[in-house]
Amino acid sequence: MVIKVSSPAFGFGGKIPVKYTCDGEDISPPLLIKGVPPSAKSLVLIMYDPDAPGGTFYHWIMYNIEPKNMSLPENIPPEPETPYGLQGINDFNKIGYSGPCPPPGLGTHRYYILVLALDTKLDLEPGASKEEVINALKNHVIAYGYYMGVYGR
Repeated sequence: MVIKVSSPAFGFGGKIPVKYTCDGEDISPPLLIKGVPPSAKSLVLIMYDPDAPGGTFYHWIMYNIEPKNMSLPENIPPEPETPYGLQGINDFNKIGYSGPCPPPGLGTHRYYILVLALDTKLDLEPGASKEEVINALKNHVIAYGYYMGVYGR
């Protein structure tokens, strides 16, 4: 089963507005999620940049999102516990969302927002590392989907 992820802020493959980047307000974009299987117990959201010079760079980790949440508003606070789910530590070593911030002059980077439906809630504390989240979700993914935007400086 495929989950449909979208954002009213930008089209699939479109430029992510400056507002959601380190050059703007650096707030999380609004997201819409559809097609979550009824058997899902939780959702995980991972935003990453596969084009980063040092390898894949993780910008946002959320987990134990209630599967009935079919939307996430913009500007989710950078706190380990939110009304929408728990947030982990990104590759900026910060909790929550850190927007696109590619090195200037290295072209346009792709930013994937991956949403995974799990058959369980993750037994992790708020503020978990990306490694803890990724290891905990193994063998529990029942559906997934992604959305992608681009940004360059």
